Amino acid sequence: MNNIFGYTKEMLEEYFFNINQKKFKAIQIYDWLYKKNIYDFKLFSNIKKEVIDNLINDFSVDFIKIEKVLEGKDVKKFLFRLLDGEKIEAVLMKHNYGLSVCVSSQVGCNMGCRFCESGRLKKVRNLETYEIVEQILLIQKYINRRIDSVVLMGIGEPFDNYDNIIKFIKIINDAHGLAIGSRHITVSTCGLVPKIYEFSNLDLQVNLAISLHGATDEVRNKIMPVNKVYSISQLLTAIKDYIAKTNRRVTIEYVMLNMVNDKESDAYSLADILKGLNVYVNLIPYNETKNIEFSKSSKERITNFYNILVSKKINVTIRREFGGNIKAACGQLRSESD
Repeated sequence: MNNIFGYTKEMLEEYFFNINQKKFKAIQIYDWLYKKNIYDFKLFSNIKKEVIDNLINDFSVDFIKIEKVLEGKDVKKFLFRLLDGEKIEAVLMKHNYGLSVCVSSQVGCNMGCRFCESGRLKKVRNLETYEIVEQILLIQKYINRRIDSVVLMGIGEPFDNYDNIIKFIKIINDAHGLAIGSRHITVSTCGLVPKIYEFSNLDLQVNLAISLHGATDEVRNKIMPVNKVYSISQLLTAIKDYIAKTNRRVTIEYVMLNMVNDKESDAYSLADILKGLNVYVNLIPYNETKNIEFSKSSKERITNFYNILVSKKINVTIRREFGGNIKAACGQLRSESD
């Protein structure tokens, strides 16, 4: 039985058409689920009984469960248990512009980025669309507030679960769904080049972030195995194509690893490869984990790196640090709960 939270409005319209019902009933169902937050089909008071019976027979509304919540300053880390017993995480962050949730897209990850706790937890499976949607629904219920923005940057590589994340985006973006604006949804990829090209053709108008973390193939090869398949040159070509097709600015994520990718030469190399592109760089202080291979760059090294990029006319920010005291590094809470 399919979980109804995995259905886009268009999929529900097709469902109703196939059972000889009016397609507009999809909007009614969406309003009950996402506007009124009623999840028992029998309580949908303005829907005919035969339609309710169809819903009961054809759909489930089973929920994943919150297993643990850790709280820090302006941040909450949620550990979820899925229906099959697997665990994933999401992080709620409070910004001056609203509440943001970073959701997971897979159980584990096969990308193997050496600095990432998720990469140490090999991929078990993709998350179903409903399992991604329900992360947001449960967090909203827990805090009794609406989420303002969503980032697909938790456990997993979103573009390795491409079809399900596209459905997820459509559900949360839909005006009758969670109505989260396109400009408030960000998809992050470590660089699956073919999917970047595919994504650029969808005209979703959501934000794209690239987890770059190295300005040369030499550096990136050492910390991100994906670079051995899709080089920086190939990745930059895909980014340029995306910008040309969508006219959207791309975020370049760059985690600062002490004495690995934070040297002055790295900053100059980064400025060189990004010159003239409609991008901005987000420098991310490393959230240290039990992985003793890497450590956080000092504030001085981060500031120096930042100043070099500014001097080279690169748009750049330093991400505010969240959750270092609550195991908020991606995959960290899950790995320590097994």
